[in-house]
Amino acid sequence: MRPQNVHSNPTDTDVVIVGNGPIGATLSALLAQRGWRVTVLERRARPYRLPRATSFDGETARLLAATGIGPDLDRITEPANGYQLRTAAGAALLDIAFTTDGPYGWPDANTMHQPALEELIAARVASLPGITVLRGHEVVGIADGEQRVEVTATTDDGATCVLATRWVVGCDGANSFVRDHLDVSVTDLGFSYEWLLCDIEPHQPREFIPTNVQICDPARPTTLVGSGPGRRRWEFMRLPGENTAELNRDETAWRLLEPFGVTPDTATLLRSTTYMFQARWADRWRVGHVLLAGDAAHLMPPFAGQGMCSGVRDVVNLAWKLDLVLRDRANESLVDSYAEERRAQAKAAILASVQLGRVVCVTDPAAAAERDTTVLANRRGRQAARPEPAKPLTGGLLHRRPGAEAIEPPAGAVVPQGRVSWQGRSGLFDEVVGHGFVLLTTDDPHAALDEDRLSFLADLETRVVRLLPPGHAPDGAADVIDVVDVDDVYLPYLARFAATSLLVRPDYHVFGAASGTGDAEALIDDLRHQLLAAVPTGATHRAG
Repeated sequence: MRPQNVHSNPTDTDVVIVGNGPIGATLSALLAQRGWRVTVLERRARPYRLPRATSFDGETARLLAATGIGPDLDRITEPANGYQLRTAAGAALLDIAFTTDGPYGWPDANTMHQPALEELIAARVASLPGITVLRGHEVVGIADGEQRVEVTATTDDGATCVLATRWVVGCDGANSFVRDHLDVSVTDLGFSYEWLLCDIEPHQPREFIPTNVQICDPARPTTLVGSGPGRRRWEFMRLPGENTAELNRDETAWRLLEPFGVTPDTATLLRSTTYMFQARWADRWRVGHVLLAGDAAHLMPPFAGQGMCSGVRDVVNLAWKLDLVLRDRANESLVDSYAEERRAQAKAAILASVQLGRVVCVTDPAAAAERDTTVLANRRGRQAARPEPAKPLTGGLLHRRPGAEAIEPPAGAVVPQGRVSWQGRSGLFDEVVGHGFVLLTTDDPHAALDEDRLSFLADLETRVVRLLPPGHAPDGAADVIDVVDVDDVYLPYLARFAATSLLVRPDYHVFGAASGTGDAEALIDDLRHQLLAAVPTGATHRAG
């Protein structure tokens, strides 16, 4: 059932999304699942069938699964087994081992053919009521008013379309019209190199260990990565003084691929093209009722594999906040936390990608030799490392204890995911319990919280989940989900922070932790204060 629109000023749609790439499409699904009318305006008449991204991490897999495509992800992905930066001689400058049993319930790294992922999301979007996708519609104007935004688009045949909406989100890529229309400046780090990209399909199965490799050869920095079942990608950096037109030829691609055993006899060259990566972020992500997400908000080098992942994090963070604002559960100021939280995280991802790029993109032999000597000396005796945990939030909508200036862990962290069992069903926590706010506790919620606080949580459609040890019988309370911690993930996690309760946001970041009844009450009250302190007077909530 669609949420009640308490505003008297009528609109054609609740949210307009500009751009129907994987980020815009993901946002449309997340909003439609919450019952909102969404119109997506896409300038291309047909889907873009060429891949850009080749992988996403385990946290992003979990976020994508929240759109409803989780059961099909394994069909279009292939787990990566590792990632190395190597010298020209083959020594490992960086060695990361991936596992299929990652901390967020999914493989650490998932290679994919991006058009296949977009088809999955498109099929999910088509199954949801409330979404209208208008292809061949190029946005040419945005007029933001106090109560609504008017978006003007032109069609391929020259017609004009005007839509009235509450919010606009620009997911329209690196050359974003929305960003330019808002006159938003960007911070550009000036770190940019041109590479030849070669997508190939091997004629016979071939094992690559590790799956992903950066060869830091000053004679030609080179990338080898998986790109989904039955596909691989090689990338070759354009050298100083090298002609782009000469590099961007199939003959050049085959010449560079041949030393890796990739020839016309062993593989099909699906495409070869040059591209130039950039490192930059938009200085503002919100102007009035218009927001930026994905490549419209940030661009980064590919070396950490975080470009598309960052865009997915953007819209998962934004979707639940727009939902609360549209339902008048929170003031518009909640949306400001989107920019605060995500810009800081995106900036950190860009800086990390640039740092890796400065290791990879060295073409001076003397500088490369010095790099290799220094790094290898520091690595001596070290085994392959595990990937770092998902980056925590460091500000924004997070719990702070009374009188404390700093955020205390685990607030801001991404909560891990393991298997749980409930009512005879076992599976990943998100699949068994569902999505949205979660109060995860070892206490009896009815003993720890009064009816007012429980009613507030219910109004947010919070899943109240009590963790039980194996063999413990549930108490049968209808509003409490009693789960057994099958993989022993959650009980040790709470114990690590001496906590009896965790309040988790819909994007899986921990809002805050509590130890005992008094702490739990303060935790809930702080969320209510941050969400509802400035709710418009007389706002009407939806039923159910």
